[in-house]
Amino acid sequence: MLGIRDLEAWYGKSHILHGVTLDVRRGEIVSLLGRNGAGRSTLLKAVMGAIRTTGRVDFAGTDLVGRKPHQIAHAGIGYVPESRDVFPELTVRENLILGLKPGGEGRWSLEEIYDLFPVLRTRADTRAGALSGGEQQMLTICRTLIGDPELIMVDEPTEGLAPKMVAAIGTLLERIAARGVSILLVEQKLVIALDISHRVYVMGHGEIVFEGTPAALMQSAEVRAEWLEV
Repeated sequence: MLGIRDLEAWYGKSHILHGVTLDVRRGEIVSLLGRNGAGRSTLLKAVMGAIRTTGRVDFAGTDLVGRKPHQIAHAGIGYVPESRDVFPELTVRENLILGLKPGGEGRWSLEEIYDLFPVLRTRADTRAGALSGGEQQMLTICRTLIGDPELIMVDEPTEGLAPKMVAAIGTLLERIAARGVSILLVEQKLVIALDISHRVYVMGHGEIVFEGTPAALMQSAEVRAEWLEV
């Protein structure tokens, strides 16, 4: 589905990513772990064409490096940034409609989105700016999903949320993957990442320093101590 090879990326003259290679298969949840500043969010922006990048980003057989963000989105990649960007003056329903795939509904109808997260149905006519942080996060994920991506990249979805909402987001991501949508997840909370992921990568200093299953990471105390634990 997604194959990243020897990816390099820069912010201006600052060289952030150094030869990153990773894969995400269809219907798989892959978590990208690491301390702040390791390059995880930069990797998502590089895949979306938002920063200067070299290397190769293969998606469904096409190299996306050099394409513009809107072209990459149209190719089937959805991106949920950490900032929980919603249109605060528009209602929940209007926010979701803005995310619809051009030409009509894809595999996800508005009703299916409401079934995934029922509170969005009950608050459909509420301004998005009046939602809680967790509800805004759910709305952002669902607005991306209704655009019918084959893969979504989600950056720190549980940051600052209460435990109940963290669990709800984990369940939502699992249900999305069960429908065949691949997920590349940047997550700080090790517990939820290990609970829902099929595989994990750990980043440090702009490089991949570990690849394996959640069980393998839990067995590697050295990797956790050096690259994850504070």
